[in-house]
Amino acid sequence: MDAFQSGSNVLFILLGAIMVLAMHAGFAFLEVGTVRQKNQVNALVKIICDFAMSTVMYFFVGYSVAYGIDFFSGAQTLAEKNGYELVKFFFLLTFAGAIPAIVSGGIAERARFYPQLLATALLVALIYPFFEGIAWNGNFGFQDWLKASFGASFHDFAGSVVVHAMGGWIALGAVILLGARHGRYHKDGMISAHPPSSVPFLALGAWILSVGWFGFNVMSAQTIEAVSGLVALNSLMAMVGGILAALVVGKNDPGFVHNGPLAGLVAICAGSDVMHPLGALVTGIIAGAMFVWMFTLTQNKWKIDDVLGVWPLHGLCGAWGGIAAGIFGLEALGGVGGISFLSQLIGTLLGVVVATAGGLIVYGTIKSVIGIRLTQEEEYNGADLSIHKISSVPNYDLK
Repeated sequence: MDAFQSGSNVLFILLGAIMVLAMHAGFAFLEVGTVRQKNQVNALVKIICDFAMSTVMYFFVGYSVAYGIDFFSGAQTLAEKNGYELVKFFFLLTFAGAIPAIVSGGIAERARFYPQLLATALLVALIYPFFEGIAWNGNFGFQDWLKASFGASFHDFAGSVVVHAMGGWIALGAVILLGARHGRYHKDGMISAHPPSSVPFLALGAWILSVGWFGFNVMSAQTIEAVSGLVALNSLMAMVGGILAALVVGKNDPGFVHNGPLAGLVAICAGSDVMHPLGALVTGIIAGAMFVWMFTLTQNKWKIDDVLGVWPLHGLCGAWGGIAAGIFGLEALGGVGGISFLSQLIGTLLGVVVATAGGLIVYGTIKSVIGIRLTQEEEYNGADLSIHKISSVPNYDLK
């Protein structure tokens, strides 16, 4: 029975890792559908190469930074380990790999390829694992201090803050350092729109992410005996709340509608195991509306050219999720309890500070040393031809 239980847990977390790995296809197609056609190939290549770089850096450095565990022993020793220990690395890697995938959407259409790959290496090796270890492994005594001071540690069940807010706030620094795409904003105040190149691809990306998210959230339990149907139901309610809010506030714009479920799912990650479904629905509704409002504000008023709106979607909705867990997780509001609002607020703010500082340091250093942006001519020609020497649609003579 022990062997059966152990094998079941290995299979459980392996399936979770595969579902989150599949979400990277969702990141890719969401970006492919949003960017202009001359940058579609670049979006696809970036996502898959960023994941490969993430795997290498998390294996050699990041996992040790977060959990103090490495794999630098003989294959015979690794084979004798509980298979769960090895597959758990795969599962947590897919979370780490989401950081550059999130950033990719913000810096699309004008970032150089290899400097971005270098940034990915540094982010996944050092910046992300630093906060991951604090939140999920109790590093540096931060969680113990919160529990002693406010009665509960910082709670982030599936990564609203650890993954999404981190990715979104890192991306904000990168976007600001890169600057807007040429021709996006004009000196006379006019704004040139760059509509999505393919709404079907954008929608496909959103659907892949939404389906994979149930592996992201539910399987964050990491063992079969800890799995919770409440997490699944809360994820569903937050997802549909995000859709409906984005539909109404976004005035039936398909780009907003298909990002709505993602906003809700980002926000529910932290408290999906402690909220009542009605609290999850409210969390998703607020997140969906927040995304539409803040995307419009950043693009049109503040003139921050965040192509996919990853800062509003992941940065702000992720931070809202960390705080929402401290509201709707309380027993007084129908939650399971064992949550401290102040711990959630402080933990969320720490994640934002680490991510913002880390993003500015990494991208600022790379910008000053080797540069991070395509030339104006390369950007005009498109990243596909400038970097990869091929377009997404071959220029055949149609007869």
